[in-house]
Amino acid sequence: MALDDTSRAIIEQLQQDGRRPYARIAEAVGLSEAAVRQRVQRLQDSGVMQIVAVTDPRQVGFPRQAMVGIRTEGDSRLVADVVAGFDEVDYVVISAGSLDLLVEVVCTDDTQLLDTVSRIRAVDGVTSTETFLYLGLRKQTYAWGTRRADPGPAV
Repeated sequence: MALDDTSRAIIEQLQQDGRRPYARIAEAVGLSEAAVRQRVQRLQDSGVMQIVAVTDPRQVGFPRQAMVGIRTEGDSRLVADVVAGFDEVDYVVISAGSLDLLVEVVCTDDTQLLDTVSRIRAVDGVTSTETFLYLGLRKQTYAWGTRRADPGPAV
């Protein structure tokens, strides 16, 4: 789905405050409240956007976070599907390069992290792992949806 400037503006408004009333968004983007409501619904229905609450894992009892790099043999997609089912895993990406998968793990403590990494290592097709502990967070944003993917005019 191609995004025009108005849809981008609506997304930006909701990224600033996911509970912002449609009336305020309408004023900011120059549409009626009903038109904003319809656009938001289309953006959600098409899968372009979802409105969710994002928590800070440290504030809700999960102070240990790590990125686990995984090397596989065979089809890495099969390993990715298994690892994606782990409760402690909140992000799985199939990658190119020296690591086949990157997996973000959020845990209550080092013991749970060790148990999770051990379970990952036991998955059929995993040949090795490398764990990168998060020591601090400097930036976490979800604003890529409002940047232009190409320098050309929006449709």
